[in-house]
Amino acid sequence: MNARPAYRDRDDTEVAILDALVDRREDGLTVFELRSKIDADIDEIEVGLAALSDDGLIHVENGDGRALIKPDDRVVPVSEVDDNDPSFLQQLLDRLGR
Repeated sequence: MNARPAYRDRDDTEVAILDALVDRREDGLTVFELRSKIDADIDEIEVGLAALSDDGLIHVENGDGRALIKPDDRVVPVSEVDDNDPSFLQQLLDRLGR
């Protein structure tokens, strides 16, 4: 799964990070897991993570003694965010009784 098109005009490493995180959006990834999934050295990954964090596109959760990096919901394609969440159009149609 790829990040939304609106976020694909970034540095190649940042896009690779976002794509990897979108693939594991529920579980998140550690820095070491990210490093194994993308073709970049640790310094490039660190710079990419800093830029994505500064822009609010990722967040870090601490769980089980590990720092897990997860993508912000706005990066995840709409169909992947929540299939049970009705779309705006469906909500409108429901209100109109259709």
